[in-house]
Amino acid sequence: MNEAILSRNHVKVKGSGTSSIMFAPGFGCDQSVWSAVAPAFEEDHQVILFDYVGSGHSDLHAYDLNRYRTLDGYAQDVLDVCEALDLEKTVFVGHSVGAVIGMLASIRRPDLFSHLVMVGPSPCYLNDPPEYYGGFEEEQLFGLLEMMEKNYIGWATVFAGTVLNQSDRPDIKEELESRFCSTDPVIARRFAKAAFFSDHRENLSKVTVPSLILQCSDDIIAPAAVGEYVHKHLPYSRLKQMEARGHCPHMSHPEETIQLIGDYLKVHV
Repeated sequence: MNEAILSRNHVKVKGSGTSSIMFAPGFGCDQSVWSAVAPAFEEDHQVILFDYVGSGHSDLHAYDLNRYRTLDGYAQDVLDVCEALDLEKTVFVGHSVGAVIGMLASIRRPDLFSHLVMVGPSPCYLNDPPEYYGGFEEEQLFGLLEMMEKNYIGWATVFAGTVLNQSDRPDIKEELESRFCSTDPVIARRFAKAAFFSDHRENLSKVTVPSLILQCSDDIIAPAAVGEYVHKHLPYSRLKQMEARGHCPHMSHPEETIQLIGDYLKVHV
């Protein structure tokens, strides 16, 4: 067991099961976003939680600009944690860009993963008509980066509302804001650039690990067309439409999230 890696990524292991399940956060968040979901799996699984380097309680001194310039660096974090814990055939549950990071990790080391659960995944956020609708125009994403640089707190407020897309849940919006604001603005902007300007559509066909795609309703960040595209191009995948609205069902609708993941695992694992 590599204690240095476990400390670097602030790895927490809970549960008493023989099989393992790893929960990965999305952009701007840490492992605490899974607090309403992960405990439900502790009875039957060894539950692994972690932070990407540069987020949460990870070791900020380990942050390397070149390594984390692309999502491949974050995928290496996932592989490092798996190897540090001697994991095999792990269920990987990733939210948003975390799902794509897990996908990239599975392509490099498919032996480490048994299934992928992709919550609101998007392989490309930019529109590429007429074949692909990612939800954003290039100028919108450049505007996002500019706002992060000039008014990070203001950006956090606006982006939290956009991500959640539920005006009746101010508690969750404030929770997201606080997580965004707890991240170093420079690192957050670099992560945003790596996430929102990447295009991993060609990687979908390379995945050999079976997967479940959870598609939220009224998701501005990863619209329904994106979920359908991922399902069409991702081998061995299943697509489940959620009743949950917005982009963070693990925070806003944890019961449905737990139910759908649990139902899938009962049948396929």
